[in-house]
Amino acid sequence: MRVRHPSLPDWGVGQIQSVVGDRVTVNFEHAGKVLINAAIIDLEPIDDAEA
Repeated sequence: MRVRHPSLPDWGVGQIQSVVGDRVTVNFEHAGKVLINAAIIDLEPIDDAEA
């Protein structure tokens, strides 16, 4: 699944690598791999047409 970070759009499009509970590892175009707490940050899903 491809996502964007709502408050950090300069990170670019990210691809979810793994999900364990509320912990989501996302590989972003411009920020690399980042561990996101999904209980705090609502990642925005994107369509492939938007990427």
